[in-house]
Amino acid sequence: MDTLPSPSAPASRPGPGSFTARRRPDLFLVLCVLASVATVGTLLWMILEITHQSWPAIEKFGLAFLTNARWQPNREIFGVLPFLLGTGVTSLIAIILALPLGLAVAVFLSEDFLPPPVRQFIRFTVEMLAAIPSVVYGLWGIFVVIPLVQEFGRWAVVAFKGTPVLGSLFAAPAYGNSILTASLVLALMILPTITAISRSALVAVPGTLREGSYALGATRWETILRVLLPTAAPGIIAATILALGRAMGETMAVAMLIGNSPRFSGSLLSPGGTLAGLLANQFGEAQGLQVASLMYAALILMLLTLMVNIAGEAVLRYTQKRTAGIR
Repeated sequence: MDTLPSPSAPASRPGPGSFTARRRPDLFLVLCVLASVATVGTLLWMILEITHQSWPAIEKFGLAFLTNARWQPNREIFGVLPFLLGTGVTSLIAIILALPLGLAVAVFLSEDFLPPPVRQFIRFTVEMLAAIPSVVYGLWGIFVVIPLVQEFGRWAVVAFKGTPVLGSLFAAPAYGNSILTASLVLALMILPTITAISRSALVAVPGTLREGSYALGATRWETILRVLLPTAAPGIIAATILALGRAMGETMAVAMLIGNSPRFSGSLLSPGGTLAGLLANQFGEAQGLQVASLMYAALILMLLTLMVNIAGEAVLRYTQKRTAGIR
């Protein structure tokens, strides 16, 4: 005799909203892909458009545009070597000054050196520096930093006279609008970026590493220097890359303080120029080949920032492998 099947629970059927819920991850993935493609496409579009606008200058000057030290619009002679050197020197000095200070502040704010309310107040104050407009930094530099640099310059010219290296770096005359002035203000402007990202990287270090270091007998500073900082190195490198990118592209404050000279003398007390400052000062009145030359300079600045980010990404990945114990 045939046996009847035993009763069982009815098979679950998809509810009316299950199809939508199942399709949401695919829709989210499509949106992410579209956003990524749009970002890359926008970057390529910018590069192509700037290249198109600068093509007359590229055809006429070629790579000699990078090595020519003369910028004379009335004779249609254009070269960006002094502005390249000014961009590199100001950014390098700003990073040299801001990185140790920003990292020290990040360590100070991530450890229990002060009560939490005091740390939060200091953190808020430092991060608020990033919200100050660039023109305000420029005005502050005019009224505060320039007199200080002039006083320091008069002393440095006498103190380092005759010294082989320092004598050329601090050669007379000591102008107020100078490479040193712009570098000092740039260091203050990129300080919040280095501090905020480095602090986040230090806070994200697992507490077990700190506890294990203490358990092995390490002191507080040994733990900070040998455990916390090496572990947070990828985040610190990322902060340095972002800060360097801002320093290279900063326009208004640098244009107000550096002197905007088309010559690079080698003295930090003399006026100079940067690529961003060149674009800000001359693009409004440029005509003909000068417009194409300025677009050529903008293309060089964009490629420089891309190269810095690519190099920084390579260093960041290497550091991540080293900190993870991968050889």
